[in-house]
Amino acid sequence: MNNLEDKIIKEIKKIYDPEIPVNIYELGLIYKIEIDKKNIVNIDMTLTTPNCPVADSLPKQVKEYILKVKGVSDVKLNLVWDPPWDKSKMSEAARLELNL
Repeated sequence: MNNLEDKIIKEIKKIYDPEIPVNIYELGLIYKIEIDKKNIVNIDMTLTTPNCPVADSLPKQVKEYILKVKGVSDVKLNLVWDPPWDKSKMSEAARLELNL
């Protein structure tokens, strides 16, 4: 992991699912972070359900937060549904936070 990726993850961890008191990174909603040579960040993310009430706003928020990171030139965010999110994608910290 490089320094820019660390900074991106730090920003993503500031974003919380409005229905679950855990940040979206620990929830496992971020499937992929790739940074190309021009510092364009490619993100694959999902939501807990396709009917998520923040389906429009959450991806926009993720993109906005990543664009704040010094050195990032652009963000290409892909909202993906395969594989579907489930509780197994959550970090150990998130499971402990939610008593799972």
